[in-house]
This record gives sequence, C-alpha cells and structure tokens, in this order.
Amino acid sequence: MGKLALRIAYDGTAFYGFQRQPGVRTVEDEVIRVLQKLGIIRDPVTSEFKGASRTDSGVSAFFNVVSFVPVPEKAHLATPRVLNHHLKDVWVVGVSEVPAEFHPRFWAKEKTYRYYLIDMGHDFGEMVKCARSFIGTHDFSAFARPEPGRDPVREVRSIEVIPRQGYYIVEVSGKSFLWEMVRRIVNAISYCGLGLLSREDVERMLSGEVDKKIPPAPPENLVLWRIEYEGITFETDEEGLKKARSEIFSRYSSALARAALFGDWLISL
Repeated sequence: MGKLALRIAYDGTAFYGFQRQPGVRTVEDEVIRVLQKLGIIRDPVTSEFKGASRTDSGVSAFFNVVSFVPVPEKAHLATPRVLNHHLKDVWVVGVSEVPAEFHPRFWAKEKTYRYYLIDMGHDFGEMVKCARSFIGTHDFSAFARPEPGRDPVREVRSIEVIPRQGYYIVEVSGKSFLWEMVRRIVNAISYCGLGLLSREDVERMLSGEVDKKIPPAPPENLVLWRIEYEGITFETDEEGLKKARSEIFSRYSSALARAALFGDWLISL
C-alpha cells in the first residue's frame, strides 16, 4: 500500500491549533502520537506527514485531511475503527489510498468554512448585501492578519448567510484563505447587520483604502466544513463512526443543557 490520506474531524476548543508547536497540544501532535503508537508511521519526516489546513487555536473541523506514507506491514491499522479507539478529541471519518504525489493542501480545489453567528437583532437583508461585496477577487489586507511574503489578494467564490432559529450560518468558499480572513469577513457582515458598518465601507476597504481593520470574530464558532478534491474518495466503516457519533453527541447534549440553563436565566431576569 502506498500513501494514505485520512479525513479527520476535531473539536478545536481542545487544541492550540492544528500545527505542531512546542509545549502545547495541537491536532497534528494528537494524530502523529497515535500513528506512531500503533507503528503506522515511524516519524512525521520520513512518513511525509502533511496537513491540508492549519486551523487556528479554537477552530474546529468537520473535514480536514492529513496524508502520510505508512509502514507497509502496519498500513492495515489505518482505519476509523482502530484509530478512533486511540484518538482523543479527533475523529477519523474516512480513509483513502492516494497517489504518491498527493499533497492535501496543494491538491485542494476549494475549501468551505462555516461560522455560527448568534442573532443579536441583525438586519438579515443588510447582512446579505454586505456578504455579496466579498464575492470575487479582492485585496483582503483589511480583513486578515498580515503574513510576510503572502499575497493579500484572494478569491472568494461564494458566501451564503443562512438564517436559523436564533442564529445564522455564514458559509464562505474559496481556493485559499489568509490568516483570520474568514473570521474578519464574518465580523464585517455582523457589523453591517447591526448598523455599525455600511456596505460602502466594506467596498472601500476591499479597494485598498485600509484606514481601519476589522477585528476577527471569536474562533470557537468557526468550523472547516468541507474540502473539495478531484478523484479522491474517502471510505469509512460503521464501527469507527459509532464512537465518533457517541462522543460528538455527548458534547452536543452538554452544550445544549448549558444553553438551556442560561436561557432560563435570561428569561427570568
């Protein structure tokens, strides 16, 4: 068996981001720890371990991808059923045998993020108008954290503001994103919906008039929702998903109970 790719989901609040950093727990550390523990890889360098998206501290993923070259006699252990038994706060939801030249970041055709924004009396129509301004190719210097050597020009292929009961989902798709770009776009849309920013302000900032910058929305409500690849299919097994569903439901029910508790406080005050 050659190179493998794993589709992974994770709770970003349990980690200090995706990328390995000294002295803190990261998603890469957790995945590599288990792969080495099971003998599937010897080390991240010789196994060519790579990740698709380096999500920030607190940001979750429903669809991120890592790839590596396994030790041949241990490759059969790289399944959701086996890996999810050992992983904590990370779930493998699919595996694919990929070409030797596959790179999870460079082969990605499109990435989609979702941000869950609480409805604070937003004007939905103004949010939608503001969101449309971001579609296309623009200089996102006012909507990203500076990164030396990285071109601030990016293409946003689509943005959708989806109303739900008590909150909105802001879904943003594009080929690649700058540091904090999605979270700053979300805050701009939120400000427009609250009357704190106009669509004209946004368009001036996108045209290069950067007299002010939009701060990022909190990371905990952001999730990397989907990555599109051409010709790559991720297979799963029901036993592996069973553990993932159980653990995710536990987090869901706990969060729902806490939300109900504070909801009653607000009603009673």
